[in-house]
Amino acid sequence: MIHSSAIIHPGAKIAAGVEVGPFSIIGEHVEIGEGTVVASHCVIKGRTRIGRENRIFQFASLGEIPQDKKYAGEPTSLEIGDRNSIREYCNFNIGTAQDAGVTRIGNDNWFMAGVHIGHDCQVGNNTIMANNVTLGGHVHVGDFAILGGMAAVHQFAIIGAHSMAGGGSIITQDIPPFVMCSGNPVAPHGVNSEGLRRRGFSAEAITQIKRAYKAMYRQNLSLEEARASIAVASAETPELQVMLDFFAASTRGIIR
Repeated sequence: MIHSSAIIHPGAKIAAGVEVGPFSIIGEHVEIGEGTVVASHCVIKGRTRIGRENRIFQFASLGEIPQDKKYAGEPTSLEIGDRNSIREYCNFNIGTAQDAGVTRIGNDNWFMAGVHIGHDCQVGNNTIMANNVTLGGHVHVGDFAILGGMAAVHQFAIIGAHSMAGGGSIITQDIPPFVMCSGNPVAPHGVNSEGLRRRGFSAEAITQIKRAYKAMYRQNLSLEEARASIAVASAETPELQVMLDFFAASTRGIIR
C-alpha cells in the first residue's frame, strides 16, 4: 500500500507489494524490490537500488549525495540488498567517482537508530551496527561484524568478518577477523568465541583461530611472521583464509 500523501517520482521503479508510508519521498532513479516496507517521513533519492523485504523505519535518509567536497554531481549510486532492518534516522550516502562509485550494503543486516554509512562503504551480510555507529567513507565491513553503539570508524578502515567492537570505540586502524576490541584508541581483547560457536564454528576451528590471535598479539612476532604462521595453519583450517584475505587488503595497519 502506498499512502496518498507519499511523493513518488513517476520514474521510480516500485515493485509489487512495496509499502510506502505517509509523507515519504522517493526520487526518480530509485528502485525498490518486492515486499520492502518504507515507513513515514523517509527520503530515498539518488541512484538507489533497494532489494526485497527490507524494513525502513521513519525519518531514514537513503541515497543522499556524499559528505565529500570533491563530489561534483557524478552519477554514483547506493545499493542495498535484501531483508535489512534500517531504523530511525539512519543515513546512507551514495558513492564517489574517486572510488568504485557505489556504496554497497549486503543482506540481513541490522542497523539501529542513527547509523551513518558514508560514501563508498562496502558492508557485507549479517552485520549489526548499534545506535549512532558512524562509518567514514570507503570503510569495508565483513560479514557478521558487530559494532557497538557510537563506535566511530575512520575512512578506509577495514572491519574484519566476525569481529566485535565495543560501544564508543574509536577505530582508526583495521580490525582483523574474529577479534574483539574496544576503547579509545581501540585495543584487541581476544577472540569472539561465543559468537563463533553460535554460528556453527567447530571447537577445533575456534582453537586454531585463538592460536592465530596469539600469533598476532601474544608471541612478539612481526606481522609478516604472524601472517606466515596463519598461512601454514590455514591448510588444515580453511576458516583462517578470511584472515589471509584481510591481510592482503589491509592498508592502515591492524589495531594494537
